[in-house]
Amino acid sequence: MKKIGYTFSFIFLFITFINAQQEPMRMEGLAQGTSYHITYFDSKNRDLQPEIEKILTDFDKSVSTYVPTSIISRVNANDKKVKVDKYFIACFNKAKEVWKNTNGAFDPTVYPLVNAWGFGPGKKQKIEKTKIDSILKFVGFNLIELKGNKVIKKDPRVSLDFNAFAQGYSVDVVSEFLSTMGITSYIVEIGGEVFAKGKKPNGDNWKIGIEKPIDNKESENAFKALVKLENLAIATSGNYRRFILEDGVKYHHHIDPKTGYPTKNNLLSASVFATECISSDANATGILVMGLDKAKEFLIAHPELQAYLIYSDDKGNYQVYETQGLKSILTEAEEQN
Repeated sequence: MKKIGYTFSFIFLFITFINAQQEPMRMEGLAQGTSYHITYFDSKNRDLQPEIEKILTDFDKSVSTYVPTSIISRVNANDKKVKVDKYFIACFNKAKEVWKNTNGAFDPTVYPLVNAWGFGPGKKQKIEKTKIDSILKFVGFNLIELKGNKVIKKDPRVSLDFNAFAQGYSVDVVSEFLSTMGITSYIVEIGGEVFAKGKKPNGDNWKIGIEKPIDNKESENAFKALVKLENLAIATSGNYRRFILEDGVKYHHHIDPKTGYPTKNNLLSASVFATECISSDANATGILVMGLDKAKEFLIAHPELQAYLIYSDDKGNYQVYETQGLKSILTEAEEQN
């Protein structure tokens, strides 16, 4: 009887321990002018929010153009004493890589144009062709390089803007921290960019939704598709969140580095999947700038990326281009019960 009682007690304690593991740790907050949501399973039930917020604060001090004293702001101001850090270097190197791969469709030196159009921290300017042409003279990632921890410019007016993919990289930074803490099941979302590690302890996949690209600055749209993530990142660039109306014309915030004007094509949103969120985010921006036809060619040439592209046809209806690698993890939301 004692043996049975002992066995029962052991089983009860084991089940209690397993159930305790099933309870996720959840946190949310504000960073980089947006919100973040993180869920993870930790057998030690550690509250890691203070450490994560410290990481995000340090991250902003490096690569946020909205922080006047940040490293990137000092680089843009030609501060000769500034030395770049690991966050800046990672962003710069990835930017150079994606700039080359996208044939310049992705280019962080569009920052002066972003400001001129009113999409950055700078004052919006009156848009005229002569103004755009003058700014284009110092836009181009070939005009800037990194030597050690110093930035070298061929023209002092060259400025950098990592905002198009910094949120994706911050997802990677937080994810790496969680992994170093021994956590193997988590999902990190910052400003809509996501990385999911492993599965939930019960075997379920992490799931996220891809929004319909309906103009909406204030709240979430209904989902167009649902995706199961495991050791995978997703970032979406779209023209339905940030835009301005000027003289009855709508201008979206994605600037074509070659023309100096907001992009004009039928591609409404690009969701890109990769093993790291910085790649997803940067390439999603480049794809949205290059447009549907060039994006298809680009994705064929880069099978390490998967993508779900929403575009409008001649009648204004939604259409989708989806790479083959997504067939097993993505489902159209309309098909869900």
